[in-house]
Amino acid sequence: MTRPLQIYLDEAEFERLEKWAEARGWTKSRAVRAALRALTRVEGEDPLVAASGMIEALPEDLSEHIDRYLQETYIAEKKPRYRKNRKR
Repeated sequence: MTRPLQIYLDEAEFERLEKWAEARGWTKSRAVRAALRALTRVEGEDPLVAASGMIEALPEDLSEHIDRYLQETYIAEKKPRYRKNRKR
């Protein structure tokens, strides 16, 4: 069951919320709910956060350059070669 909540924001807060939500294709309500969940999350509730720090010897700049590291380490399988219009 959802319940309504009315809040008052000053003009600057409202504009920041509106821009942030619009940039992500979210409603303002969804953005407020996400912020509320993030602010009130129980410690240890998020398994990803709980797993952080479990792997040793990662590069210090991993979070900044994750795409580059993934590109360097990911090896895609080659597509199978199919013949064009095989004659029977």
